[in-house]
Amino acid sequence: MELLTIGAFAKASRLSPKALRLYDELGLLTPARVDQVTGYRLYAPEQLDQARLVAWLRRLGMPLARIRQVCALEAGPAAEEIRAFWARAEAETAARRDLAAFLVDHLSRKDPVMSPISEPLGIRYAALSDPGLVRTSNQDTVYAGSRLLAVADGYGSGGAPASAAAVEALRPLEDGSVPAAGLLNVLEDAVDRARQAVQGVSGADPAPEDAGTTLTAMLWTGSQLALVHIGDSRVHLLRDGELFQITHDHTVVQSMVDEGRLSPEEAASHPQRSLLIRALGRGADSTPDLRLHDARRGDRYLLCSDGLSTVVPAEEIRRVLSGGGEPEQAVRELVALANGSGGPDNVSCVVADVLEYRP
Repeated sequence: MELLTIGAFAKASRLSPKALRLYDELGLLTPARVDQVTGYRLYAPEQLDQARLVAWLRRLGMPLARIRQVCALEAGPAAEEIRAFWARAEAETAARRDLAAFLVDHLSRKDPVMSPISEPLGIRYAALSDPGLVRTSNQDTVYAGSRLLAVADGYGSGGAPASAAAVEALRPLEDGSVPAAGLLNVLEDAVDRARQAVQGVSGADPAPEDAGTTLTAMLWTGSQLALVHIGDSRVHLLRDGELFQITHDHTVVQSMVDEGRLSPEEAASHPQRSLLIRALGRGADSTPDLRLHDARRGDRYLLCSDGLSTVVPAEEIRRVLSGGGEPEQAVRELVALANGSGGPDNVSCVVADVLEYRP
């Protein structure tokens, strides 16, 4: 068998000699032989298929550690692993696309204080939180005001003070005007205050790593609703009779759905469906999703903890929201539905209607 020099192998595989040396050191692509005198690496022609696969996977942006895993698999499982990697990459690209759109929208505005709107709009709102039928205490915190809407779902032994601290840290947003051009910075600062507040209360907990909270909030700017989202509470928009979920759960199970490892139906009953990958708490990834929504008169927004979304079907939620009742009636009906389904968790809801502004 005639072996190829590293130069010839690099040319045939479209990998540079420098990359081949690195992959050898990592145990990813070991030469067939190393010349004892010169130290030159020599490769067998049948290694070209694996080398080309490595090159293709690098072009996909796959990390070297994951490439090593793929190369160790048979063809079928390797294909599944690549499919899962690319599905996750597309989900992350979509999140970055949303952030890019957010930035473009703000930087394109001519008025640094507030963009003009065709008609003055306001919101009518109501909030309700209930411990449910199983839990002995309520670790949720809700808030609804003329500018700020928020739901926080605490977890661990210090969950209740953690959720309360997170929402309280956002309360200053209720007062004063927020320049549209600086909205992104305002929201980032608010999340940072909430993060510090949660760490402050969890620091006194005997098991601080087990205390934290989700945080989902919307800030009303007069014509738009700016969203901050960390965790698995949700925001739904009812528009023209259709219900849209406008947040993405930050859970292990949702990431498995994104990667194609689980179907949405399988995720709904998965035993780890509440395991978070983002939250406010010590050691947790607290990177927020930020979005901006142009409001229309007649829109109805729902913010809710997973105590509602995990037990009440989306169609039932849509039916209640489209029923035409006041926000106070809607939140009562939604909480009753959750409790009617066993009430296994604390349940919290905020409903806000966008309507013509009347000073």
